[in-house]
Amino acid sequence: MPTDTLPIGRYEKQPTVPLPADARVLHGAPAWTLVADTAAAKAGDRVPLIVVDAYPGADLPLLAKAIAGALPRWRVVDVEEAAALPTSAIDARFADNLTDDRVFGVLSHATVDAFYDTEHLDKLAVEIEGADGPTVLLGWGADLVARRTSASYALVLADMARWELQMRQRAGATNWRAENPDEDQLRKYKRGFFVEWRAADRHKRTLFDRIDFLLDANAIGPAEPTSRKPGMITGDAFRTGLEQAANAPLRVVPFFDPGVWGGQWMKRKLDLDPGRPNYAWCFDCVPEENSLLLEDAEGAIVEIPSLDLVLLRPKELLGERTYARFGAEFPIRFDFLDTMEGGNLSLQVHPLTDYIHQTFGMQYTQDESYYMLDAGDDAVVYLGTKDGVDRDAMLEDLRAAETGERPFPAERYVNAFPAKKHDHFLIPAGTIHSSGANSMVLEISATPFIFTFKLWDWGRLGLDGIPRPVHLDHGERNLVWERDTAWTEANLVNRVEVVSQDGDVTEERTGLHELEFIEVRRHWFAERVAHDTEGTVNVLNLVEGDEVEIVSPTGAFDPYTIHYAETFIVPAAVGPYLIRRTSRSRSERFGTVKASVRGTSRQA
Repeated sequence: MPTDTLPIGRYEKQPTVPLPADARVLHGAPAWTLVADTAAAKAGDRVPLIVVDAYPGADLPLLAKAIAGALPRWRVVDVEEAAALPTSAIDARFADNLTDDRVFGVLSHATVDAFYDTEHLDKLAVEIEGADGPTVLLGWGADLVARRTSASYALVLADMARWELQMRQRAGATNWRAENPDEDQLRKYKRGFFVEWRAADRHKRTLFDRIDFLLDANAIGPAEPTSRKPGMITGDAFRTGLEQAANAPLRVVPFFDPGVWGGQWMKRKLDLDPGRPNYAWCFDCVPEENSLLLEDAEGAIVEIPSLDLVLLRPKELLGERTYARFGAEFPIRFDFLDTMEGGNLSLQVHPLTDYIHQTFGMQYTQDESYYMLDAGDDAVVYLGTKDGVDRDAMLEDLRAAETGERPFPAERYVNAFPAKKHDHFLIPAGTIHSSGANSMVLEISATPFIFTFKLWDWGRLGLDGIPRPVHLDHGERNLVWERDTAWTEANLVNRVEVVSQDGDVTEERTGLHELEFIEVRRHWFAERVAHDTEGTVNVLNLVEGDEVEIVSPTGAFDPYTIHYAETFIVPAAVGPYLIRRTSRSRSERFGTVKASVRGTSRQA
């Protein structure tokens, strides 16, 4: 059964990860009563204390209201109001990290205490130490105050995913204690990405082993989901649940976003909202931004950032060698770029490794590739400069286009290679590239995903009506001009090598280029194919066929069902696994692409 006639609606948009069998998601007053009882037990003869350390961006007024309603005898103290530095002081402290650029900053290595007045923290700690009634400390960094006391306390982490934060910011929410409700969303995101989220993730890593409870703060906000109440689980359930997740296949929760070049393929094939004009992106495996849905035996859900799994169980998830190389960062990204009946992506280039490290503080760069999940008859990929290009003339035309003087004649300078379904185009950093219209791209890349230097955007405005940012100065410094037509054809276009063939199973190496650290293998099969993580994380997508299941040959985990176009993660700790057709499968042939970090397997 060809994939273009697969039944609509099979793609699972809300995949879940099971909690331990005995864990339960609690809601409302019963949840907070359990927290209060835990605090009282820890306090003994002293006045009990609850610490709710909330990720920056959590809706503290609504959270305080919920706590006060459930625990009317408890005093709720907003740590942020009592001890945070003034906004002007925070702005000055991080000016060099935020820069004047609309998109790019420099990674901050600050910790949460850099956002607070030390004297005010000390004063608040003295006040809490002498409190004569039960107290709740609330806010990002609330644990900073509690640690200054001699109290034993119940610790709650109110956690949030970055995608939810972005949605709130688009709707007018500010950055943490910033006065920027109407600021350009790109600048809000920059402040989070380069400063706030970095400090917040460092901080919560100090809490994971100590939290008594985890609260889903994604469900507490002005647009509270009607289908899900704010849930809470115990710290033990959180830790055990993520330990289990790091030893079995899983999917993160994908999210979809429109764009000026967006297409119609995902809307139709993945059963998305038909009322939206288009969908441009799907982040199907970007753990820094996606969520995990933890589900108890009764079907209740708690949403957490999937990054928590990376931060808490990096060795099991990534593998010891990959962890040693990248630290607690998920280095592989899978996402969709849909231009079917849409427009061209921007003409762009990604920074070279030395440049991204020296300029922005990132450890590694955004090498990538385009795997064609589907393509129209006229689909092309722009890749590499044409032979004999006059670089000065090209840069002059790019600058003229940036000012609006005249459009940039891309076909004069950049190769346009015809693209068909299952083609694979490799794009090491420094290579000029773009996906043309009428393509459905599975982008397989390294994770530093905002470092795109647009060179030409076909004269378009963003969805916000503002010209999309172009970074010619950065781009010029990173274009590798030697990647011309001959080099690109020889090195980057459909470099498929058959690795093995056994019965109905064919394994192919499709890249990436030797300058990139990601290894990609494609497997074709009719019934089943055996895999082994070999000690490093595997990221896969079912690029052909209707449905398969992931099976442990030893029964270490339950069979895990995957549908066409779904991306899934197989943690390093899994080891051997099988991918096989299910009893419901109707396809004659199946295909997967699998990405891993080159040189980190046990056999490397």
